[in-house]
Amino acid sequence: MERALGDNGGPPLDEHVPEWGVGIGNYFEWRAAHRAAWRSLPHELMLWRLERAERVGLTYEEYTLEIIERGRYLGPDDAARVASIIRARRRRLSDRQP
Repeated sequence: MERALGDNGGPPLDEHVPEWGVGIGNYFEWRAAHRAAWRSLPHELMLWRLERAERVGLTYEEYTLEIIERGRYLGPDDAARVASIIRARRRRLSDRQP
C-alpha cells in the first residue's frame, strides 16, 4: 500500500474523537468538571474516601469513580460490585502489558 508524503501510517485523525467530545467549548466544560470532581475536595473528605476504599479493597480513584458515576458509597455489603471493579482493573492492567 502506497502512503502519501508525510503519512506515518497512523490512524486517520478525522476519526479521532477525544474523551470530552467534539468541539473546543466542550473541552473547557469537561476540564472544569474533571477538576471539580477530583481536586476541589476538602482534605478530610479525601482521607475518608481513601480509608473507605482501602477497607473494601479498592484504590482511591476506583472508589471515587464509583461515587461520581453511580452515586454509591461502597461498603462491605457490596462485595459483588467490588469484585467486578477489581476484575476490570486486572483487565486494564493486562491490556497495558507489552
